[in-house]
Amino acid sequence: MAPPATELRRFEDNNSTVSAYPAGRVQLLATSAQVAGAMMAKNPQQGTEFKFVLKDSPNFIGVGKGEDKLRLKVNEIIAEGRKNGDIDKMAVRWLGRPAGDLPN
Repeated sequence: MAPPATELRRFEDNNSTVSAYPAGRVQLLATSAQVAGAMMAKNPQQGTEFKFVLKDSPNFIGVGKGEDKLRLKVNEIIAEGRKNGDIDKMAVRWLGRPAGDLPN
């Protein structure tokens, strides 16, 4: 997707990668929504914004086998959070963007 003259860079670890952007060593950054959201919150003066999703990487909630009562309660809480917008509000607060489409 990048133009032919683009210089792609890799760094030693995630901290080095993320710190390169606010330091001005790179113009763009590909990282998780969580990491980008935290970076944008710490550096609001840069006016950074999400451009596009490379890959959605969902997270999951697991419950023990046979814990049907707990599983049903967790599903109920999630359904209510989707319905009333709480999940999107939390995603915006912690990730900098709405949760988007979630699996049922």
